[in-house]
Amino acid sequence: MSLMNVEVCALVRLAREGDRDAFTVLIERHQATVLAVIQKRVKNRACAREVLQEVCLMVHRKLAQLRDEALFEHWIKRIAVRLSLNKVSRRPKERLGDELALDHALAASRQPLESLLASERVAQVRAGLDRLGEIDRSTLVAFYLEGRSLQEMSSDFSTPVGTIKRRLHTARARLREQLAEPQLVS
Repeated sequence: MSLMNVEVCALVRLAREGDRDAFTVLIERHQATVLAVIQKRVKNRACAREVLQEVCLMVHRKLAQLRDEALFEHWIKRIAVRLSLNKVSRRPKERLGDELALDHALAASRQPLESLLASERVAQVRAGLDRLGEIDRSTLVAFYLEGRSLQEMSSDFSTPVGTIKRRLHTARARLREQLAEPQLVS
């Protein structure tokens, strides 16, 4: 075992016993390597820094579960890869909050009639959502407008993923019905 590995093992043991300085040294020694692993996957410096913080928290919480101190570097890299992939897979799609920027970009390429029809369709969808029940509306908004995953929705709604899938299917059908029905103008 190299001198560096002996040192890492000693730092891991001290950190497990609650030595904050030892934990800080461990993180500082591996920070550049871990950040490189993260950036390779997330391709965004700010996002990579965020994931690095999550890695540090996870390492702090799970350090007692590391069986072989000599494998610390491999272990922290695995955590970094897993959290990076989670971050990339959970990135939200375009949200309605970004709608103005998207509308301006599309408006430049549209004819006036196309712009009018598109904005009318958006208004119809919003009105259709407003006419849905609370569960249908919140399910559709969470999935399509907020970009939440089925697992996140399951956790947020305290409901199994299968039920969330069924709710999405039902809510889409009800929205389709709302959009198909002609609405009276008051």
